Amino acid sequence: MKNNRYKILVLSDLKKSESTLLKSSVGLAKMIDGEVKLFHVKKHIDIVKRENQFSAMRSLNEEHNNTKKQIDNLVETFSHTYGLNISGNYAFGKIKEEIQKQIELYNPDVIVLGQRDASSFKLIGDSVTRFILKKFKGIVMIASNENALEPDKKMTLAMLNGSRKIFNTGLSKALMTHTATPLKSFKIISSQNEEAEALDVMEDKVIEYKFEQNDNTLTTLSSYLLKSNINLLCVDRNEKQKKSTQEMPLHEVVNKINVSVLVSEA
Repeated sequence: MKNNRYKILVLSDLKKSESTLLKSSVGLAKMIDGEVKLFHVKKHIDIVKRENQFSAMRSLNEEHNNTKKQIDNLVETFSHTYGLNISGNYAFGKIKEEIQKQIELYNPDVIVLGQRDASSFKLIGDSVTRFILKKFKGIVMIASNENALEPDKKMTLAMLNGSRKIFNTGLSKALMTHTATPLKSFKIISSQNEEAEALDVMEDKVIEYKFEQNDNTLTTLSSYLLKSNINLLCVDRNEKQKKSTQEMPLHEVVNKINVSVLVSEA
């Protein structure tokens, strides 16, 4: 049994979706009795664009002040609104190196990232998401940029391809307490004639839906998840795929599903 509160590290680009990202992080924290730390990294090259040393130093000082003020205001607003312990920090340097340092320093149980925005390059882009999924062995939540997890409200939880690992962690009881039943399971199969494998997670309270594998499967699934008001989709990683289920690369799921995705421990 966990004696301390779960530590949730939120990696933010401080752009327009920051409030939705932090709101979903707070929603998760309220469910699992966690604390939240917001962390932002900016590359020096994006700050120092002036030629002489004096101008460069002035740019850095301005950016330090502006970034600290922005993070402090954001953290203070959410802490006051939701009565939750939220802290904030930032660094200037190489993005992946600074993130790795922060992970080692904070030792989070869960990392939260925003979904990749295909229209522009952001801190939490596809490469950073892959970096986190490769380097961090704990639970990762890829939060939807549009549909936040609402703090202190029941959510609708679903599983992809019979994902079960989340239910074998200390988070499972807390998540299920805040989940509206019935639990839903979405399975991608190679043909409609395949037999469905029996579910062993709350089997009597699970509704299963099947989607046949094709080029548009994830697009169709994403649309259906939104119409079904699914708030959080549980996905396993590093699990051998069953013969009855087509292999679906994790990065494709993360990039194409428009609801928040909770990725299991490695």
